[in-house]
Amino acid sequence: MTALNYPLSNAQLELLKLFSRNLPEEDLIEIKQMIVNYLAEKLAQKTDEIWEEKGWTNKDMERFLNAHMRTPYKT
Repeated sequence: MTALNYPLSNAQLELLKLFSRNLPEEDLIEIKQMIVNYLAEKLAQKTDEIWEEKGWTNKDMERFLNAHMRTPYKT
């Protein structure tokens, strides 16, 4: 067994405690989905905050969607 060269985060430690026993595959899939849903909700909340802070409108969103913001290739 190799030693870790970096410390585990508090979330990783909690998950290790939680998963110290075997779970059915269906439970693992459901837990993964719950984590994804949680993170997606946090992201949506943060983007809503930024949206309000910047005073953006649906017109701004259309402009963002149609903008070409790629870094140009060097020739």
